[in-house]
Amino acid sequence: MSQFKINDELIDRIKKLILSEDKSKVIEKLKDVHYADLAEIFELLEISEVVYIIKIFDKQKSADALAELDEDIREGIIENLSEKEIAEKIEELDSDDATDIISELTEERQERVFSQIKDSSLAEDIKELLKYGENTAGGLMAKELVKVNENLSISKCLDEIRKQAKNVSRVHSIYVVDSGNKLKGRLSLKDLVTAKARTRVKDIYIPNVDYVHVNLEGEEVAKVMSKYDLEAIPVVNNRKILLGRITIDDIVDLIKDEADKDYQLAAGISSEVEANDSIFQL
Repeated sequence: MSQFKINDELIDRIKKLILSEDKSKVIEKLKDVHYADLAEIFELLEISEVVYIIKIFDKQKSADALAELDEDIREGIIENLSEKEIAEKIEELDSDDATDIISELTEERQERVFSQIKDSSLAEDIKELLKYGENTAGGLMAKELVKVNENLSISKCLDEIRKQAKNVSRVHSIYVVDSGNKLKGRLSLKDLVTAKARTRVKDIYIPNVDYVHVNLEGEEVAKVMSKYDLEAIPVVNNRKILLGRITIDDIVDLIKDEADKDYQLAAGISSEVEANDSIFQL
């Protein structure tokens, strides 16, 4: 797989296009760039230049790039966007990434942004996630997931999955719940596609499913996911009510952030710490 190359020549070209206010050429230059590469480009531009791109560029991709940025860089950009513009970006994101951005605002500005969010369900999800500690399972999870009731027939189950999957960026697992939203297990794709239409979900689901408590520390979540090689893990409360899910992407971001913090801390107390050392361990 070829990687997109970011160099001085590219950055200079983008800067010149922005300076000339040639919107169409800026868009053309960046339209095929992955959002992770776009975030890296943002880091090499002036804040005013990034804001210019965000205002004219694809909403989804610029929102994803914004979520990818380090908090200190993103803060300066957000300060230069209106509440309406912030809301528009947030509506393109999963609830966990949206919450990360909202949490960086003052309470007063949060309320103004919430008033601009058209998706009331997303707004409620964000408000719920804001209640949890930043580095807990609750603070890491997204509300978006696919779940089905154990009493559904396979035919109805497939209809429900199709409907829910439209709002989930990646479907890692299909969770099974009872009528009270208590986590019961998960469905395997093989069992789902080979089962007869009238078969009930409760007759084929896998009852053994790894999960974490909403208040579990992020480092412990990372250990569980690493140990069992999980791409995603459901999050529950004391009554085992399904609240959300954490994906491997969230854990990678957590490990990176914690490693950076640990190194900075260690660098201040010991000259023997190597650049690739980290106190955070799985």
